[in-house]
Amino acid sequence: MQERPTSVRTDAMILVFVLAVLSRLAGTSSDSQSSQVVLTKGFSASPSSRVDAFQPVLVDQSGNFSLGFLRVNRTGLAIAVLHVASSQPVWTAGSAAGSQSWSDHVEIRFDGNLTLSDSSSGHVYWSAGEAGDRVVLLNNSNLQVQRLSGRSDGSYDVAWQSFDYPTDTLMEGQNFTSGMSLETADGLYSMRLGSDFIGLYAGFSGSNSGGQMYWQHKALEAKADITANGGPIYARVEPDGYLAMYQNSTIPVDVEAFSTYHRNISAFRLLRLEPDGNLKAYYWGDSSWKVDYQAISEFCELPSPCGSYGLCKPGGGGCSCLQNRTDHKPGPCATLGSGNLCSGGSRFTVLRRNGVELPYKQLMDYQTVSSLQDCESACAANCTCHGTVYNNRSGFCYPIYYPVQTLLSVGDEAKVGYLKVSAPHGDGSYKVGVGVGALMSVLVGAVVVGVFGLVGYRVWSRRGVTGYLGGDNGASPGPYKDLASASFRSIELTGK
Repeated sequence: MQERPTSVRTDAMILVFVLAVLSRLAGTSSDSQSSQVVLTKGFSASPSSRVDAFQPVLVDQSGNFSLGFLRVNRTGLAIAVLHVASSQPVWTAGSAAGSQSWSDHVEIRFDGNLTLSDSSSGHVYWSAGEAGDRVVLLNNSNLQVQRLSGRSDGSYDVAWQSFDYPTDTLMEGQNFTSGMSLETADGLYSMRLGSDFIGLYAGFSGSNSGGQMYWQHKALEAKADITANGGPIYARVEPDGYLAMYQNSTIPVDVEAFSTYHRNISAFRLLRLEPDGNLKAYYWGDSSWKVDYQAISEFCELPSPCGSYGLCKPGGGGCSCLQNRTDHKPGPCATLGSGNLCSGGSRFTVLRRNGVELPYKQLMDYQTVSSLQDCESACAANCTCHGTVYNNRSGFCYPIYYPVQTLLSVGDEAKVGYLKVSAPHGDGSYKVGVGVGALMSVLVGAVVVGVFGLVGYRVWSRRGVTGYLGGDNGASPGPYKDLASASFRSIELTGK
């Protein structure tokens, strides 16, 4: 018998491997629809209850990527494109991925328009919004709705493509334009292009509409110049191992090199905005993703590594809470609230801490004031201000217009943080701040009152109630009065 050609056996082995991987991702269900390489009009598929991770419906011809139903937090559902070998999502449909329940009433349908909908009610959760004749997944993970061009060669044009709507990942060869953004799944962090820079932004509650920038890479324009009439810039991950910025030219205006820059590594690359706000590049090699670049290399320079009202000590010193020096795992300091300070009847206390500064102060607005008191007073009178960091040496006052996040621990005691801490209604807090010194005074006062109370009790036990209160005409002490309120009567923060 004549032996089969080696190439045929190799192709067969590759096909068996791809099908085995897809079967593993989909589970052991026999009712899950088989994946295809092209979706034509009339196609529909629903998720199977027996699938516990990912149910593929469309694969690219190389078998590297697959489109299908992805389980989110066990009960949620998203339409996603996965890198098959790593089970890593590289794109999801819509901004509310996972908000739909995993149900056989949900279906992905192509009737000329690719949609995710409810088969029973007809409600459309997501739609590509462009009419076409087929759906294909390219071997670079780009999902496309294509329509017949009408040309004699029977070719297709692109009606819609996922590369125009990235989520948290930028793939190799994908153009990232000024009209796009990368966003983390929770929407807290984003990456966008400026006129001549790449910026990372944090959408902390109360920050301006564009978010607070916490990292910026400006084009060096070493090989080409950015011109005013040249149009917006765009960025792209290149196969040689770098992130390039362009402006209407094949010559980049800037190159941000990765670790494998020009090392002739034949591997697929991507750039991802991570849940902690860092921007990292990876390449696929040795059956795993390898980190090739990260925008922020120091843990404490992340936008909020220790959570709200946290304190980060550089050099691996770990996290603590601003109100004490107890180490804790990264996450919010739960004892400190950060509510809306402008709501009616809102109350707050004040926490002061020396030797702190903002991790991205060079990207924040500031005022130059004559004293620490001026810096604090202006913030105290403005309900949109959640705190300030003041430098006694330079006179720079940095107002914080969002709930306080992680601050850096520094050795310079001249850098002072003034931080508003919101308090629940009815907890006895006042609509003013109480500094560390004031808190100590209250504690000392409480001790004194306790001592006198003990003495009074002994006197009362001997003389009776009437004899004890007789010297004050029967009047008992009232509640503590707010002695610090005058310091908060001041003007709004002024411009630079």
